[in-house]
Amino acid sequence: MGRQYAVFGLGNFGKSVALSLERLGCEVLVVDKSMEKIQEISDEVSYAMRADIEEAEVMETIGARNLDGAIVALSENLEASIVATIMAKEMGIPYVIAKAQTELQGRILKKVGADVIVYPEKEMGIRIARGIVATNFAEWIDLSPEYSLVEWKIPGKWAGKTLLELRIRERKGINVVGIIQDGNVNLSFEPTEPLPEDGIIILIGSNKVLQKLKEE
Repeated sequence: MGRQYAVFGLGNFGKSVALSLERLGCEVLVVDKSMEKIQEISDEVSYAMRADIEEAEVMETIGARNLDGAIVALSENLEASIVATIMAKEMGIPYVIAKAQTELQGRILKKVGADVIVYPEKEMGIRIARGIVATNFAEWIDLSPEYSLVEWKIPGKWAGKTLLELRIRERKGINVVGIIQDGNVNLSFEPTEPLPEDGIIILIGSNKVLQKLKEE
């Protein structure tokens, strides 16, 4: 059986998380008080339930004790987010992610038990900005406020050379985690193998170092 998650709230963020988890093989229960939103997603997730999460008996009804985690995507209604977070933790759900719109909301939700706070609008803005300034990178994924993973078309001056020759980690403090060539990802690329001219290299490093690399 796959891991089981509940998503409370079916705004754009909640719906996206629910569908993504389902595609990754998880069993997903969605809860929203809008019958229209429930009907829209019911055929695409494991379970869909119309209910008001602020009602105490809802957690008992959905069998919250069996869940591996919950996503509280109700940031437009702070009171509902607080109630859902508290009840989820009291029911023993081990991992609760709560969406917040502001730093204040995030601090409140953290204090009432949320394990992780996410700011989708802020994070999307950061990602878009990264994409604008990091035009040399095919992809830029934030791993933390300080570190990121990037996909970068192998520079001409690197092509044909080996990782041992380039000494990327020693010289630049960046880790090479894989190579993409012809759409195939190789995560065990040999350090003695020449880098392909038409390939993409996957790197992890600090944002400051990656930004300098982009500018070279």
